[in-house]
Amino acid sequence: MTDCVFCKIVAGDLPSKKVYEDDDMLAFHDIQPAAPIHILIIPKRHFASLSAGEEQDWPVVGQMQRVAAQIAKELGVEESGYRVITNIGANAGQIVHHLHYHLMAGARLAPLGVHN
Repeated sequence: MTDCVFCKIVAGDLPSKKVYEDDDMLAFHDIQPAAPIHILIIPKRHFASLSAGEEQDWPVVGQMQRVAAQIAKELGVEESGYRVITNIGANAGQIVHHLHYHLMAGARLAPLGVHN
């Protein structure tokens, strides 16, 4: 997609601070981090979200999980803990409509799903 910022990063048209790359995916530092460590993990093939994935995409989605664990280990946060999250749609806060995982770590993160 010509107007997708992540597709432009994959194509090399926009810079990124890469931490991982293979034939199917790319991981790089978020330019607006929400935690001391904030990595985005994306498939190189464009699809908007988990809801938009097709049969051929599921192996790559599984691979994204493996890469998240590998990056956490390489960054030294495997033991202290990290969060992997994806947003799907406007109500979840998805801004870039290209599937991506946020790997966040490096501090105690607020619990999710805790209601007062």
